[in-house]
Amino acid sequence: MSQLEEGETERCLKNGESAPSSNVDVQSEAANVSASKSFFKQNLVEQGLFRACGAVCFLFTMMGGLMKQKNAKRKSDMTLEEMYNGQHGFEDDEDDDSDWEPSALPDHHVVEVPKWFCLNCTMVNIGDDLHCDVCGEHRESGILKRGHLASPFYGAEGLTEDDAHAADGLQGPSLQSFPSDNATAIGFDERMLLHEEVVMKSHPHPERPDRIRAIAASLAAAGIFPGRCYPISAREITREELLMVHSVENIEAVELTSHVLSSYFTPDTYANQYSASAARLAAGLCFDLAAAICSGSAKNGFALVRPPGHHAGVRQAMGFCLHNNAAVAASAAQIAGAKKVLIIDWDVHHGNGTQEIFEKNKSVLYVSLHRHEGGKFYPGTGSAYEIGVMGAEGYCVNVPWSCGGVGDNDYVFAFQQVVLPIASEFDPDFTIISAGFDAARGDPLGCCDVTPTGYAQMTHMCSALSGGKLLVILEGGYNLRSISSSATAVIKVLLGESPRHDVEQVMPTKAGLRTVLEVLKIQLNYWPSLESRFLKLQSEWGWYALQEKS
Repeated sequence: MSQLEEGETERCLKNGESAPSSNVDVQSEAANVSASKSFFKQNLVEQGLFRACGAVCFLFTMMGGLMKQKNAKRKSDMTLEEMYNGQHGFEDDEDDDSDWEPSALPDHHVVEVPKWFCLNCTMVNIGDDLHCDVCGEHRESGILKRGHLASPFYGAEGLTEDDAHAADGLQGPSLQSFPSDNATAIGFDERMLLHEEVVMKSHPHPERPDRIRAIAASLAAAGIFPGRCYPISAREITREELLMVHSVENIEAVELTSHVLSSYFTPDTYANQYSASAARLAAGLCFDLAAAICSGSAKNGFALVRPPGHHAGVRQAMGFCLHNNAAVAASAAQIAGAKKVLIIDWDVHHGNGTQEIFEKNKSVLYVSLHRHEGGKFYPGTGSAYEIGVMGAEGYCVNVPWSCGGVGDNDYVFAFQQVVLPIASEFDPDFTIISAGFDAARGDPLGCCDVTPTGYAQMTHMCSALSGGKLLVILEGGYNLRSISSSATAVIKVLLGESPRHDVEQVMPTKAGLRTVLEVLKIQLNYWPSLESRFLKLQSEWGWYALQEKS
């Protein structure tokens, strides 16, 4: 199987492999462990985790700093591909320690420094601390038993018997479908947990089964699912249904992995022998949820699925994604009678695959809000000037944030000024949210600041579209506490609960305002209702946007 385009995380994490063994000289290096951890904490705060991959690479640089380092600082213009392959980004120091062997040290000078990976955020920790240096989660967290309702300060041993089995109902045969046109449907199947990286590299892969385990545990502990939502029966999507959005090349490449113990489409997009089935189950659940909502069998729905899908294009599997779940759902909605479908993608990464599939299609409006930073943030696509092609100009709307740290106010402001006005003019029959939660506060890759309340607000704003026919599909999100609390907040809105805070007036950041004004200026050529909004914003906020960048 040929490698496709570059991925993200493993390119950063690969550099951690060059760190020497954790055996260090007691007299000269033990003190450096504490010093390096303190230095890392200080820098983590100062940097604000604004560069997603940079934050991960920085942590492993600190690890390597316990020994004689041979890696120089990361070049600012290094591509993700170069970071993974170790090209051009790190230069050798004059001291070559390539022949250094910890086994050469006398035994009485060697001590093993404990190393453990955080269950919640996957980041590495050095030493015997009970809490993660990065996210603060307890080393033996109960988050897989009670989701975000588990305390981050105590271990799982503190859970009661009922707490420890809160999520068991999701796995038993008693979980049956009971369709209702007033109910929220959930798409979930435990066979998707079988999709995982076979051999851990230098670091646990962020797209791991625990992601949906934690969400399921949160829903069960809150009495939402099982309880207030109903499940739909899972099935694998058919080849014919996949061919509506993917090429034969994509379908056969994914299927081929079922005959191999371990394989990779890109350095960060893994597969094992169960991955093809998991991807077809995820796509099948999304297809059937869309059909059920369009037909009126369900009010709305949430697809608790993995692997994610929005990076998967017509031919390519990449960015942790094998088949494009949102695209499959859009095709199912159109088969069920929806003439116009809106896809809103709030994953922190641009959904390049979804855009590619629909960029020539005027019946599907694709709107994405994502970190872009002039193309330096993965996957590099999604500038405001990517608007659709071949007669479908204006049917791709990209809101490309220029920096990290973007929070609730900027997202809600963009919804108020860009997303909802265009969506209302488009007047969709069905709405899909590609709900990545990696722009959430605490996410190790996205490094933004959206809260569960922010996600609830955006969901609430979307619920008025399409007569309430809304399907939310899980995409990314790699901090278990962030993803489980955010998903739970979104599903509560689907169930009819209102967000806690009013957002009539929000104050965007200067960077956020500049992005919104840029998008409006481009898109008003295709959506007439935007012109008056753009002129009003420019007159009211122009002075603010033109101030020195903050």
